Amino acid sequence: MNLPLWSDPIAQLFGLAVAGLVFSRFVFHRHPIWRLIAHIVFLVALTALLLHYGIRPYAPDTQTDDVSRRIFIGFAKAVWWIGGAMVLISSVRLFLIFERKPREARLLQDLVVGLIYLGTGLSLIAYVFSIPVGTLIATSGVFAIIVGLALQSTLSDVFSGIALNLGRPYSVGDWIVLDDGVEGRVIETNWRATHLLSGTNDLIAVPNSRLAKANVTNLSSPDESHGIAIKVRLTPAPPATVAEVMRTVLFASNNILDAPTPSATIKALDGEAVEVELTCRVRDRAHIPIATNEIYDLVFRHCKAAGLPLAVPASVGVAPDQDPAYRQHPSTAWRLLNAIPLFSPLTEDEKETLAASMTRQTYRKDEIIAEQGMRLASLMLIRNGVVSITRKEGDHETELLRLSPGHCFGEEGMLTGAPAPGTIRALTFVIAYEIKQDPLAALMRDRPALAEELGLVLSRRLEAERLQSADTFPRGSEAMTFGDRIRQIFQLS
Repeated sequence: MNLPLWSDPIAQLFGLAVAGLVFSRFVFHRHPIWRLIAHIVFLVALTALLLHYGIRPYAPDTQTDDVSRRIFIGFAKAVWWIGGAMVLISSVRLFLIFERKPREARLLQDLVVGLIYLGTGLSLIAYVFSIPVGTLIATSGVFAIIVGLALQSTLSDVFSGIALNLGRPYSVGDWIVLDDGVEGRVIETNWRATHLLSGTNDLIAVPNSRLAKANVTNLSSPDESHGIAIKVRLTPAPPATVAEVMRTVLFASNNILDAPTPSATIKALDGEAVEVELTCRVRDRAHIPIATNEIYDLVFRHCKAAGLPLAVPASVGVAPDQDPAYRQHPSTAWRLLNAIPLFSPLTEDEKETLAASMTRQTYRKDEIIAEQGMRLASLMLIRNGVVSITRKEGDHETELLRLSPGHCFGEEGMLTGAPAPGTIRALTFVIAYEIKQDPLAALMRDRPALAEELGLVLSRRLEAERLQSADTFPRGSEAMTFGDRIRQIFQLS
């Protein structure tokens, strides 16, 4: 009497294997949790089926009389062991992902998965083919030695990669620097090498054995912030004065972090120069060139305003002659005018006339110079100190920028009638020189084209600083050019 198809153990085994394959590979392919559950359900169902027919997949088969039964049992055991391996592998893929970074755990996962496959293969040899595993391992020793010698370099990279993944001196996404100068961002770590993406967008493959022996500097650990140090040499001056000016330079920077506190340290002093080192920290590595350029610019302007000339390199020996224009116009007011790009359209005579009308003003630390929305009727050129401009919108206050020697404020109000974009506050003791409207108006009446020239320079400056916005100008004047506004404010025809 023939059994129905669904009662045939071969059909049942085949149907169960197909169902497990479909659910794990196609239905739950993108759902690792459900895929693991499907593998577990398949293994449990297969175990129950084999035990129902008296087959123990974890023990050698002692019945050797029926060839067809031996083939069926061998096939069933192989499927059972492979199903068990799939459960373990799914568990590894799901749970051995350190810190939710699967790319970093790939090498370790591959190692564990490889051990699982090796164990499965040995189990198949022992319980399906009934071959003594110990004898097989003993006889393969010579072959393993030969393969090991042939693959010595590759194996060195493999085990170095395992050691690096266990030690975790870096992670995917970190920026590292090797002791030979090679640097880049880690984008992948595999069995053979670690791949770095350099600053020039080139891919660098570094063998793991080389990385394991190298001194590696991780610029992204413990966080993304990065420290910078800048050395400056000035002509001999009191070290306390030099340190105070350099601290003001750091305080005026818009691109460095406030914590940890930036510092200025005198590193050397002799008859030729005072050497000071400025140390600070930036938010990430991308801000290093931006902050460095800004600090150099601030050092130049602050030293110029404080009368601290930069030292000449020792190889030069003798300082070059001073600019004749500075010897001809030694006044502080003229030098401030000459250093600010806004007044570049003025001639030398116009600068001298305007400088003679400027008055010196001082502001205490934390003193509010102008409230947000107030129109300033005069223009202030900073001689010493740091000024902050902050904008308040509701309960949120944002610092727009910091101004220091070589900067000016109030130009929008005096030249165009616009209100102050934010509250102007003295962060340190501030010395500024004031330009009133009348002396500048007299120059414009003598040379009407000066209004258009100043308007063009002002437009470019505000655009570069990103302070220009439609709501900072009087209502109804958005269509006017800066030159038109200046002519309207100064009542020029």
